[in-house]
Amino acid sequence: QTGPILLYLGVVPSGKKMDFETIIGLEVHAQLLTRSKMYCRCSADYASAPPNTHVCPVCLGMPGVLPVINKQAVEYTIMTALALNCTISEYTKFDRKNYPYPDLMKGYQISQYDAPIGHDGWLNIEVNGKMRRIGITRVHLEEDVAKLLHRTSPDGETYSLVDVNRAGVPLMEIVGEPDLRSAEEARQYLMELRSILRYLGVSTGNMEEGSFRCDANISIRPEDSAETLAKAEVKNMNSFRAVYRAMEYEAKRQRKMAEEGRKLPQETRGWVEEKGKTVAQRSKEYAHDYRYFPEPDLPPLFLSREWVDEVRAKIAELPAARRDRLVAEYGLTLYDASLLTGSRALADYFEDCLKTEECGKLSWDRRAKEVSNWLLGETSRIMNAQGVDIDKFRERVAPERLCALILASQSAISAATAKAVLEEMFKTGKDAGAIIDEQGLVQISDTAALEETIAEVINSNTQAVADYRAGKMQALKFLTGQVMRVTRGRANPQVVNELLKK
Repeated sequence: QTGPILLYLGVVPSGKKMDFETIIGLEVHAQLLTRSKMYCRCSADYASAPPNTHVCPVCLGMPGVLPVINKQAVEYTIMTALALNCTISEYTKFDRKNYPYPDLMKGYQISQYDAPIGHDGWLNIEVNGKMRRIGITRVHLEEDVAKLLHRTSPDGETYSLVDVNRAGVPLMEIVGEPDLRSAEEARQYLMELRSILRYLGVSTGNMEEGSFRCDANISIRPEDSAETLAKAEVKNMNSFRAVYRAMEYEAKRQRKMAEEGRKLPQETRGWVEEKGKTVAQRSKEYAHDYRYFPEPDLPPLFLSREWVDEVRAKIAELPAARRDRLVAEYGLTLYDASLLTGSRALADYFEDCLKTEECGKLSWDRRAKEVSNWLLGETSRIMNAQGVDIDKFRERVAPERLCALILASQSAISAATAKAVLEEMFKTGKDAGAIIDEQGLVQISDTAALEETIAEVINSNTQAVADYRAGKMQALKFLTGQVMRVTRGRANPQVVNELLKK
């Protein structure tokens, strides 16, 4: 009977073998795409600015200054909360969250505590073919902090510099319920959430740049038990991969400690990417440690139902709905539709392609799949190699130009040549037709023109011919490849194949 008491204290009963369930809840901070900061008129576009140039007495935390609420930031937060199926509070307010840290200019952060803008929502994710509904506790608004730059002098002395440009940038926090049960579910949740923010246009969602940040609360509990052991909050994860690896590591670490009968402390841990492990940072704070109280310099907000309805009307088709529509309307696989709708700009490019006159000349049953294959294949490869997004790619290769190339690849040029032409189109900005004509890339399908080359290849590769006649079908592929090499990829492979057989 001591089992429940020991679990409450964070210790597994000695000598008792248990299976554990992983419990994960994520807290996501997303910088909002407003022109100015949360409580002042300083520009929020600080990323490439020299240190401490986007600052004023308000975001520097000078005595006697008064903050003013950024209306656009409130609207973006309402929009996000609605997209996450939250209830929008009619009454909300801002609070002071007090803690001493060098990057907090005022010694407190203006945040929201007990009256968030949105609450009690949910987000669906799909993992291994199964749909899971993850609860959203709250969506609230606060301000970002300054940035600390840690340096070491030539004589080995360490010191820190403070760049205040980021201080005061609108920061939206999305707190999820502890409904996630694996590292993979945590990754899918973050990817789906980021996709929604990008569709709404409220945040860039770039984890590498710090505009989309995640802290994870993770604990374990014996299966068939409601008692969880002490949780750890994990910080410093700046990619989806890092979140996945950190959750995998932490779940194993906690299980190992529990199985050895050691007490799990409630603490904050940091993820160390280079070592692939979490390390203890400090004991976990509780809400009362922050000494929250209502912000005296800001009035409470009353969100009228009329305003909320106006914001709701601005919400475009969201990723999940668009994904389902692409499957139903164009016959795409769920996998392809998921990849295309991961980015609103990519999904827009895809559908704009299907509206072009050039795409209309492709067979109806294949056009959507052909465009999808090109976007998820060669186009994505070029974007990754060049370090550009779909918007930059579109500046060089408009939808109608890509579809003209796809059309040409059906008859005029080979698939391999078409890939090379697309790369040239991106580099030069030229049309596919111009590149094909300039480089003489039109596919050779005329049998008379190919027979002489085929005869040469047969006479030069007697062993391969003998192998084919002996029943080795692989030899025919080799001979086809030789013809393609001699013709520099211009020969029609189907015609070459038939002529070789003949």
